[in-house]
Amino acid sequence: MSASPRNHGVGRTLTNKRVWASLLKGKTTVSEEVAEQMQRRDPSASKTRVALTAGERALQIRVERKLNVTLILDLMHALEKLWKAAYAFHPEGSLEADLWVLERALKILFGEVGQVVKGIRQSITKRGLSGDKRKTLLGITGYLYRNRARMRYDEYLANGWPIASGPVEGACKNLIKDRMERSGMRWTEPMAEAIVQLRAIYLSGDFDGYWQFHIEQDQRRLYPTKWSVVQK
Repeated sequence: MSASPRNHGVGRTLTNKRVWASLLKGKTTVSEEVAEQMQRRDPSASKTRVALTAGERALQIRVERKLNVTLILDLMHALEKLWKAAYAFHPEGSLEADLWVLERALKILFGEVGQVVKGIRQSITKRGLSGDKRKTLLGITGYLYRNRARMRYDEYLANGWPIASGPVEGACKNLIKDRMERSGMRWTEPMAEAIVQLRAIYLSGDFDGYWQFHIEQDQRRLYPTKWSVVQK
């Protein structure tokens, strides 16, 4: 599921929002559909284009190849890595772990990803860590270092760009979970796909226009030679 809102500031409503989803289409197809919609809505490419993703390399490569956008690493995924690193140094649930994450999260928000990576690597050496802890921490530092160009959160915030996918996660809940996972519901894949697409149209504010189009197409199918739609 994807959404493309434009945020005009805190406390203001989103405009030109588009919500869509598929339970059957793969990432490549969805990326192509996003590219088509971007071209249709902004053919001159005059608007700022931003995409948030997790750190999955295959997804990042696909997005960068298909879309001409500024690619941002979702801050929530960076924080997940920090918590995992914190528990390699301090007991889970401890105040020390909380403060460790807070300090480094603030550094990352101020654009100091390199300093965070350097500090973790130095701690590995100073503490003489080995085995699973060392492997985990090196994996985390490698992840952060590889994504540092997508973690310029101080610049993104200054530009008013999103740095976390909370609105999209909320839309997923509203679009999928609230509608599709009610008590006693059972779905076939084709039926679930149809309902999800209708729900996406509704949440995008296009249901009335779509339904008129649906009636017209149905009339053409049933009465190909002569048909009319009775207006309200």
